[in-house]
Amino acid sequence: MLQGLTVRPLSSPADRDQILAFLDKRGLFTGEELAVARELLDDILVNPQSDYQALCVADQGNTVHGYICFGRIPMTDRCYDLYWIAVDPDQARQGLARSLLTHMEDAMRAQGGSRIYLDTSSTGPYEAAKFFYLKNGFTVACILADFYRRGDDKVIFQKDLPPLFSSGSAPP
Repeated sequence: MLQGLTVRPLSSPADRDQILAFLDKRGLFTGEELAVARELLDDILVNPQSDYQALCVADQGNTVHGYICFGRIPMTDRCYDLYWIAVDPDQARQGLARSLLTHMEDAMRAQGGSRIYLDTSSTGPYEAAKFFYLKNGFTVACILADFYRRGDDKVIFQKDLPPLFSSGSAPP
């Protein structure tokens, strides 16, 4: 990870605006997808009791270089969804996404989480994301054919979270 960066909760409209700017800069997401990202970020900022949580990786000047958005899945036993993870394309391939994922998993475990789900498109532009998930311990749970549109399947990944400490041992 880059020197001088920290992972912290989403905290301001300026964070939201920077995130939306780099999501748009990636050129991967539709207007509808960007509207959903904005809606989730706004919900987190306006409602401290929101079901959604977001972490940002930022420098000391509060420039946001990446973020991750997640939340507990209602009516499940300790399951969470990873809704968004993205890094500013100018900061890609420096370990920021991995750091965000690690911080999210730690937060989930601290909240009693035991499993993460996420979904993505099966199309070519999402190959790097799918490789990232597989490299970080996720497995394909199922594929829903032609979900988004003909030829664009929904690939659902899952990952079981080990407990913060093994049974029979004391917490650190």
